[in-house]
Amino acid sequence: MQQNEDLIKVVTERAQKWLDPKYDEETRTEVKAMLDADDKTNLIEAFYKDLEFGTGGLRGIMGAGTNRMNIYTVGAATQGLANYLKDVFKEEPQISVVVGHDVRNNSRKFAEIVADIFSANGIKVYLFDACRPTPEVSYAIRRLGCQSGVNITASHNPKEYNGYKAYWSDGAQMIAPHDVKTIEYVNAITSVDQIKFTPNKDLIQIIGKDVDEPYLEDILGLSLSPEADKRHADMKIVYTPIHGTGSMLIYDSLKKWGFENIIHVPEQDVQSGDFPTVVSPNPENSEAMSMGIAKAREVGASMVFASDPDADRIGLVVRDKSGNYQLVNGNQIVMLFLYYIITRNAELGRLNGNEYCVKTIVTTETIKRIAEANNVKCFDCFTGFKWIADVMRNEEGRMRYLGGGEESYGFLPETFVRDKDAVSSISLMAEIAAWAADQNLDLYELIIDIYMKYGFSRERGVSVVRPGKSGADEIVAMMKEFRANPPKELAGSPVVVVKDYADLNCKDLRTGEVEKMNFPTTSNVLQFFTERGDKVSIRPSGTEPKIKFYIEVRADLPSKDKYEETVAAAEHQIDQVLADLGVK
Repeated sequence: MQQNEDLIKVVTERAQKWLDPKYDEETRTEVKAMLDADDKTNLIEAFYKDLEFGTGGLRGIMGAGTNRMNIYTVGAATQGLANYLKDVFKEEPQISVVVGHDVRNNSRKFAEIVADIFSANGIKVYLFDACRPTPEVSYAIRRLGCQSGVNITASHNPKEYNGYKAYWSDGAQMIAPHDVKTIEYVNAITSVDQIKFTPNKDLIQIIGKDVDEPYLEDILGLSLSPEADKRHADMKIVYTPIHGTGSMLIYDSLKKWGFENIIHVPEQDVQSGDFPTVVSPNPENSEAMSMGIAKAREVGASMVFASDPDADRIGLVVRDKSGNYQLVNGNQIVMLFLYYIITRNAELGRLNGNEYCVKTIVTTETIKRIAEANNVKCFDCFTGFKWIADVMRNEEGRMRYLGGGEESYGFLPETFVRDKDAVSSISLMAEIAAWAADQNLDLYELIIDIYMKYGFSRERGVSVVRPGKSGADEIVAMMKEFRANPPKELAGSPVVVVKDYADLNCKDLRTGEVEKMNFPTTSNVLQFFTERGDKVSIRPSGTEPKIKFYIEVRADLPSKDKYEETVAAAEHQIDQVLADLGVK
């Protein structure tokens, strides 16, 4: 009880500072209401800590308070980043940045404030005229030769959230040393008085179609089977942007590639930060895809494409041989892309042993088998596209990049962007469907063909949500327990290897040998590998109040007609693994 009273006292003192006239009236009114309320839950959640500027920027619930996304937390992040850029690039005659945003409530407002603050600090700003896909912000940074960029987006989070993604001069999200140094500079902004809100409008340039057009042209250059695209120009493709920025460019891109029969889901073409037709605008969830599936059923389409609100993630639904529509998981999406890109490069005589692809450590090992069988190097990296971009940066000029992806529905088939890209990915997936059609296959049958050739695996991701301060403490305790007492066996197969990326130790439990893993830094991730070849990865999310479990099981697929049966058995095996981990 005393601990709770102490916490209320601390947050009350912090909140009262936000009643100062230097804060706008709307903010002061919201804070006063929290202070006056009998229930102090909202006050505690809004002020118990500062919204942390992490290595990916900011992400949080919108509202007044130090732990919320608002013009003051966004302002402090921008002022800190501006100060850092002016130190690092002091020799540049004119530092420049790109600022973009998604469809979320307050996104345009936050983007304009970011632009104002940068300009007030003497930094040239290229501000998009309206919402744009996140990957186009990365593209614009590279094309316009900027030193940094910011995109206001909370990706596929619920509507209450917004976020702030910071990019470096290569168009990738920042990693060390720039992420750590930027955090230091942001943390040094301790007062609203330090934030320069008054803009220099002469330094703000509006951009739009002048970036859209070259971006779409560069994406068209990724096509590997243009003749197949022509042959199947009338192939039925249902696409939904789920109320997001995808509608700005993805219809245009598909048309540019030659696909003429793109079927809309009109209700979801409406751009809205309220995401009115879905519970959560996440193409990983079947619920978010249900309207697209209904449309596909209505028109007889065999596939549904989707993008999340900032159009960096791709969703895919395919029709199985029984006529049911199946959600393709993120691992299978990356597998389809890399299988196609590697296979087509081989068919075109473009593989010479100097190519590579990238996957994250939690993404399916099937990709590695496909790559290695074709003499393509497969790099493993930490979760997050900034690490895929880091591999690309290190290998530039040495090896040829074919593609990179992660299980969370993100893929990048190009080098002119350094973040996952649904605009290029959806265009390329349409081509894969056309190429498969040339072989009398649909995408569902192509997935089975790949498993027959390279071995079957089944994956499932489970997120355990634990919001607020108590939830954060619980997640810390769960990771501590898994480290102290790793499982002895999972689904009847002994655990034989434990990889802990917090200290980069890989321990073979059969021999007791410990090897150091070669990664650029540490990460709070645990992995367990079983004798059967199953893999379990556990990590707290860096952007959301959840702990994530990634399960991958191996099984024999004796023949194509046994696919559904094999999937069902693998799903049961995954259930058993989760039960053994104590995950409900």
